[in-house]
Amino acid sequence: MNTFLKRMLILLFVVAIGLFLYSFFVENIFSKRLSPKDTVEFKLNDLKLEVFYNRPYKKDREIFGALVPFDRVWRTGANEATTFETNQPLDVLGKSLPIGKYTLWTVPKDSVWDVMFNSKQYTWGVDSEMKPLWDPNYDVLSIEVPVQKLSATVEQFTIAFDNSTDNLFLTMAWDNVKVAVPLK
Repeated sequence: MNTFLKRMLILLFVVAIGLFLYSFFVENIFSKRLSPKDTVEFKLNDLKLEVFYNRPYKKDREIFGALVPFDRVWRTGANEATTFETNQPLDVLGKSLPIGKYTLWTVPKDSVWDVMFNSKQYTWGVDSEMKPLWDPNYDVLSIEVPVQKLSATVEQFTIAFDNSTDNLFLTMAWDNVKVAVPLK
């Protein structure tokens, strides 16, 4: 066997072992995630917004007030911390949100949600005891938005941008609940 072929086989073997070890110890890259990753983008003229999050399913569970307790900080999705990025300064209910990348945290309540944009980047949403890693000292902006009750159930947690009325909203919907954060 020539030298080139031997080196290629050794390289392929090392790559295969690396993938196996990563899959075993970090994240099983060969199985479907229970809460798949998703990225949503909004572009208009020079404005570019992006949200990265993980999308858990309802699966016949009671969500708000149970799986996601009322009056407690939620990582707003599953797994990694949800991030929100803007390349332009935004006005959010009369408060300024500078250009940057933020982690997005919420406190769901029965009739309103608190929504916090936090400047600290967290690799994961919760610690080993399932407590949110959110540190309020890094909150750049905190607002309160009303809850809208939906007539149809949203099976998978969904974050989207809604510009259908020429007013831009960051929407979050799951189960029979939707909140809309106005952005200008």
